[in-house]
Amino acid sequence: MGFREELRVLPGPVDLVGYDTKATPGWDREDKDGGKEALDVLGPEMADLQERLFAHGVEGNDDRRVLVVLQGMDTCGKGGIVKDAAGLMEPQGLHIRSFKKPTEEELSHDFLWRIRKALPGPGMIGVFDRSHYEDVLIGRVHELAPADEIERRYDAINEFEAELVDSGYTLLKVMLHASKERQAERLLERLEDPTKWWKFNPADLDEREYWDDYMSAYEIALERTNTDVAPWFVVPAHRKWYRKLAVAHLLLETLRTIGLDWPTPDYDVEAEKKRLLESSPGLG
Repeated sequence: MGFREELRVLPGPVDLVGYDTKATPGWDREDKDGGKEALDVLGPEMADLQERLFAHGVEGNDDRRVLVVLQGMDTCGKGGIVKDAAGLMEPQGLHIRSFKKPTEEELSHDFLWRIRKALPGPGMIGVFDRSHYEDVLIGRVHELAPADEIERRYDAINEFEAELVDSGYTLLKVMLHASKERQAERLLERLEDPTKWWKFNPADLDEREYWDDYMSAYEIALERTNTDVAPWFVVPAHRKWYRKLAVAHLLLETLRTIGLDWPTPDYDVEAEKKRLLESSPGLG
């Protein structure tokens, strides 16, 4: 089976405790070097498919685009995914956004307002480092909105994502899942390395006190918003090399499902070639 089949969340209740964060579903080797080599191999095909998608967007007659939603606890590797997996592609065809704490203006609107403003255009691959799901994750854990509003948001998200799919988007929603112990190791690595101090936020230690609440919030979100048109994928994130390889495979397999070809020109290729050769006799 491919990574999509192995990592896709099944319909029904979700129990994250049952996920082995050290596992490598879809990959039968555990060596780091082999994973890195496999990631490099994906590059040419991924770049080709991305260029086809981008070309259709430039032509202006095709609304297809891809939106990758990355969610996970702090230190799970979202930034590394953006850097390495998305780094296999042409930057001009990428639209990357990171969603932080909402501004006063954003809070004055519906929670999806700022998300709509950040959506990628036709032909683009958008990558959201955190997303509208923060509003049913941290929003639920810290009671930032009334309970009935949090409940409303699950249905609003499903309607929003179905609307996106109907308008030409293909969604890839990924939760990077690591253990609380693994997060502690990564936070300690940051504190012991002066070049990584800038990555450390003391608030991350405060949030660790809510770990179980976050896991519960994730389970509810995964169950309530795991739809046929926008399914969820859970990627074990303990091994850095594997999570990069898995997300890259998911993205490549997603691009393959779109059925991308090269745009058909709206001009006569042979006629234009003839004109060019007539203007430059020595060219032929």
